[in-house]
Amino acid sequence: MLELLQSIDRALFVFLNGLGSPSWDAFWLLLSEKAIGAPLVLFFLWKMYHKYGLVVCLKAILALAILILATDQLANAFKYGFARPRPCHEPLLDVGLRLVKARCGGPYGFFSAHAANSMAVAIFMGMLLRQFWSWFIYVGAFLAFMVGFSRIYLGVHYPFDVLIGFFIGAFFAYLAQFIFKKQVLFKQAN
Repeated sequence: MLELLQSIDRALFVFLNGLGSPSWDAFWLLLSEKAIGAPLVLFFLWKMYHKYGLVVCLKAILALAILILATDQLANAFKYGFARPRPCHEPLLDVGLRLVKARCGGPYGFFSAHAANSMAVAIFMGMLLRQFWSWFIYVGAFLAFMVGFSRIYLGVHYPFDVLIGFFIGAFFAYLAQFIFKKQVLFKQAN
């Protein structure tokens, strides 16, 4: 069963990675930059500040930092725990791999920290702003999906690396926003 999943993942990677063209490379490289979501995060913090004040805004910054640290470190633990090579380190993919980045990254890629971090931040912020800006979660999730796809496009992650990253990021975001609402927002209201 695992062999079948890896085979599907490899075939899907070859297909999606092969869709790239040099005219789009700069765009997908930009989407893979860590600061790409900064405008959304700044908007979120601005909204939190205006709605709840400085203390809650600072707590939101702390919550985002902890959320990113948690998903990032879990991704590292999984990468070295599972030791699944990145596509760009896979000898089976020497032919047909389109590596766009100058560097491939570390030796292992399961699961994508970029995907987990971007989805975690998008869902966390979107769920906290849902009552004011219901569209915000969709914009954040769309950007997270684009970041995830950029990792496949650039040749550094398999699709399942990205999907698992999305699920883990969303799970941690849901947990974090639940705790944040209970410990920060509900306490402030009372």
